[in-house]
Amino acid sequence: MLLPTAEILVGPQKVHVEVAATEAARTQGLMGRPSLPPNQGMLFVFEAPGSVCFWMKNTPLPLSIAFIDAAGKIINIADMQPHTLDSHCPAGPMLYALEMQQGWFRQHQIKAGALVKGLPRP
Repeated sequence: MLLPTAEILVGPQKVHVEVAATEAARTQGLMGRPSLPPNQGMLFVFEAPGSVCFWMKNTPLPLSIAFIDAAGKIINIADMQPHTLDSHCPAGPMLYALEMQQGWFRQHQIKAGALVKGLPRP
């Protein structure tokens, strides 16, 4: 499935993302992908703020996920292990979720409270 792409700023870092803004794209996510290029990820866009949990059942690469509110502020970040059913949930209402290579946020000193700019509107 080919998805639209965008460039966003996570704190001061430029990130190229595939935008998963439909139910089918969000369901597929990064399942089956063996790797992600540096500074690339997948941005999940939802229609309205809410609480959607993520898991890694068919995803072979370790990821970190940032849950982002409607104002573009990172609510919380979680590390996710490959091929698990562990739920990773936002700590508050979110409109976006950004999946990156595991450790990317830590390596770039991006923490909860950081702003994400250039997010597409739902």
